[in-house]
Amino acid sequence: MHEALPQNQGTDETGPSRRSVLWTAGAAGAGLGLTGLGTGRAAAAGPGSKDAAGTAGAAPERKGKTMIGVPFEPRGTVRIGMIGLGNRGSGMIDLFLAMPQVRVVALCDPVKEKAARAAAKVTKAGQPAPAVYTNGDHDFENLCKRTDIDFVYAATPWDWHFEMARTAMLNGKHVGTECPLALRLEQLWELVDLSERTRRHCLQLENCCYGRNEMRVLRMAHAGLFGELLHGAGAYIHDLRGLMFDPEYYEGPWRRLWHTRLRGDLYPNHGFGPVANYMDLNRGDRAVRIASFGTPALGLAAYRKEHMPAGDPSWKESYIESDRTISLVQTAKGRVIRLEHDVSTPHPYSRINSLGGTKGLFEDYPERIYLEPDRHDDEWGDFGAYAEWDHWLWKEHANPPGGHGGMDYMLVYRLTQCLRLGLVPDFDVYDAATWSAPVALSDRSIKAKGAPQEFPDFTRGQWRKARSGMDSEKPRE
Repeated sequence: MHEALPQNQGTDETGPSRRSVLWTAGAAGAGLGLTGLGTGRAAAAGPGSKDAAGTAGAAPERKGKTMIGVPFEPRGTVRIGMIGLGNRGSGMIDLFLAMPQVRVVALCDPVKEKAARAAAKVTKAGQPAPAVYTNGDHDFENLCKRTDIDFVYAATPWDWHFEMARTAMLNGKHVGTECPLALRLEQLWELVDLSERTRRHCLQLENCCYGRNEMRVLRMAHAGLFGELLHGAGAYIHDLRGLMFDPEYYEGPWRRLWHTRLRGDLYPNHGFGPVANYMDLNRGDRAVRIASFGTPALGLAAYRKEHMPAGDPSWKESYIESDRTISLVQTAKGRVIRLEHDVSTPHPYSRINSLGGTKGLFEDYPERIYLEPDRHDDEWGDFGAYAEWDHWLWKEHANPPGGHGGMDYMLVYRLTQCLRLGLVPDFDVYDAATWSAPVALSDRSIKAKGAPQEFPDFTRGQWRKARSGMDSEKPRE
């Protein structure tokens, strides 16, 4: 059903066309390159080491006050600047334009045709024509310098999220990106530090946290229906082989090329975010270590052999990304979370989305539940019977428009509501960093034959304090 469709361009190893080079300098600009995450402070010291990037041991010294519990500034109109107007961005702009008291004031994409189509949507919605930035890879920097933007939204290839989030905060803007927030532990720490120093929120806009099932399970867990929580699971299992080899869909092979760079879980956020919310990670519990294992990398090469002509540029690529990665995360309270990632073998779509406790279990895909005392016959129960536990967002917007079953709408509605009313966001930079950290940590664990890797404590000890999050109260408008 869903991937967080970062849009625009990647590299082309056979010689770059104009479109294929747009927004691809990000790998070098973010300090990545084809060696992926195996370099820099976090990786150089080796598995289990205590390094400055926070892979283990003490966190870097805090340079500003915590952003935990910090509200947005209330405002009559929320002014949005959007970077990236491909598949994902072009869909999300429709939702921003549908929100009350929200204006889209600036757009950025190096493909002028995309920017023009998005700008036409803005004026068709009855808003003033937005400023448009299409002058090369770094024109987003000029968008971020504007003084009439409250929030910057970035829906671009993964390589660029770190640089765009960093630039937005340095220019005084709150910012949210598609997942992952960043790909290196050093980058995650830098964004945490920068959020604290600039007093700007830096959010991972994880739409799966706003799914109807996810929000219902969240409220049920917090109400104690599952008893004491013991284990959960989340995943991103989505057969993307056809899309990754489609030269039009991603406008270049940028996503497929990540399978030549890393072996770990490239996309943990969709599965990890909801389960982290169930277990109140960073709000009374935290992830402390992860051990990851990966299968051989065979799926993409097999698909290429069957479907791609001999002269296709993909034949120059060597795939190392495990077809299926399985990670076990342990929390400070001893709970266990299983994460899985597989986009290169045949499989129906699944995010697994399960939660178990001393009173029973929920499993998704398909949805089913077994809770005592309601069930005692070894037969699954009807999850629909628990509709009374729906979050107020789903009770208020029973049939939301937009993609992915309405979760995109819920995300944008709640984000802009928090911005308008001056509320604390449902999640923060510490959550964003935690949900994205398995990219680097799983890669390191797999390369170390499954050796556990310590999770950074991005909250610097404040995870011990219980606080609210996604399970919010309906505000007074």
